[in-house]
Amino acid sequence: MLEAVPAVFRTARRLEQLDLTHATLHAQPGGEGAIILADPDGDHHLVADAIDPSQPLAVLLPLDDNFHIRAEAALRFQRRLFGRAAGPLPRALTLTPRHRLRLARMVRALDGRSSGATYREIAGVLFDTPGQSATEWKTSPIRAQTIRLVKDAQTMMRGGYLRLLAGR
Repeated sequence: MLEAVPAVFRTARRLEQLDLTHATLHAQPGGEGAIILADPDGDHHLVADAIDPSQPLAVLLPLDDNFHIRAEAALRFQRRLFGRAAGPLPRALTLTPRHRLRLARMVRALDGRSSGATYREIAGVLFDTPGQSATEWKTSPIRAQTIRLVKDAQTMMRGGYLRLLAGR
């Protein structure tokens, strides 16, 4: 969040001094404005109430459980605004290739289960499993993994995705 800076910080930059060449402005519900500053390593999303472009600015960071992530993001933003490369997203906000694959499988598993597919049918699509006997299937690690994928996807659907957005 961008806010007007207290008068004690006389050297704070003003909006008109910042490099907003690749920024777009969006109106938010409730009258707030949003600035999206394009960046190849991850866009910067800012909320700015009615700010005078000639007014010195501050970044507002709440002291919550996500403060460390917000502070890293604010440093990226500061580097970008001052014309330097922002650098990579904070580690907490990036997904590893393995995590990305798991999330994709979770979505596909949830979609299959919601459409009435059995765990065995879902596993056949996700893991290309060869035909197994009923006994082999009951003790298969693929069965356990498929059930976990569906259950974790259901948890995400019920609000667990907020943990993902918060970097956890």
